[in-house]
Amino acid sequence: MADFEWPWQYKFPPFFTIQPNLETRKKQLEAWCSLILSYHRHTKSYSLNITEAQSSPLFYNKSLSRKLHVDGIYTILDELNKRGHIEWKDKSKKECLIMWRTPGEWGKTIYKWADDKGMKNTVCTMYEITNGEDSENTEFHGLENWLLLRSLKCLQTEGKCEIMAGNEGVKFF
Repeated sequence: MADFEWPWQYKFPPFFTIQPNLETRKKQLEAWCSLILSYHRHTKSYSLNITEAQSSPLFYNKSLSRKLHVDGIYTILDELNKRGHIEWKDKSKKECLIMWRTPGEWGKTIYKWADDKGMKNTVCTMYEITNGEDSENTEFHGLENWLLLRSLKCLQTEGKCEIMAGNEGVKFF
């Protein structure tokens, strides 16, 4: 992860211990939430396994020999869940889906792209949106299908698109 730019807090040992002072904790949680979303955005990853995460560079700074305790990881993920950026895959909370943009935010980005490309009133396949030539230089190129579908459902609720039967295509309005 040499090309990922770690925030200054990552080099500060107390960052890896959830702080007891409420004001300090609030700032710390904000910094952790931002770091987790930035990291996943950079790596274009959409899921997090808690067991594996404990030894990942995200939560373990080897140069400091500091690691965020699993309770701290859950505290931060609970905050991200409240903000709509994660969703637990299972009831035991061992794995979660990471949405560095919410489905609504992705929907707006995709809709703007469709509008800019003149794709209103035409049918696009899901593959075209996330893997086609027209989307190659977009942030949503390679977006996982579960998140694409949720994003399009947000647009459908707003009356901006219709998802075709079988979830294989979409028509933008």
